[in-house]
Amino acid sequence: MTRAGYSALEAELKQLKSVERPAIIQAIAEARELGDLKENAEYHSAREKQGFIEGRIKDLEGALGLAEVIDPKTLSGAIKFGATVTVVDEDTDEEKTWQIVGEYEASVEKGLLNIKSPIARALIGKEEGDSVEVRTPGGAKSYEILSIAYK
Repeated sequence: MTRAGYSALEAELKQLKSVERPAIIQAIAEARELGDLKENAEYHSAREKQGFIEGRIKDLEGALGLAEVIDPKTLSGAIKFGATVTVVDEDTDEEKTWQIVGEYEASVEKGLLNIKSPIARALIGKEEGDSVEVRTPGGAKSYEILSIAYK
């Protein structure tokens, strides 16, 4: 995982533990005061949210505990984890730039591509000027690699 991804997960974990968890505990306490828990929608909603928060906390703690932070600036050469890759779609001439990151920090909208995605797997090991064929859920795509950078 990149340093930025690790920091973002740490911040989310801190937010969940210091803000979200105490707030949901308070909401559960307030809902209990309303009476019969069997027909108390506020109580059931708060308990459901508490389960989600606790699950996310465990998930983040596990991910952070196993994380290996890699600084892409120390890397070079063929495409590997941390590379920022600019490609051109050979059918539409549309340019796209992605950074290949770990699954917890991936966000296609932000240009952060999960290393386990079909596109990232096709790009790994390739060089500038290479063409790659990618099978995506939307069909086959062909990309030419324009540039590789490690930022």
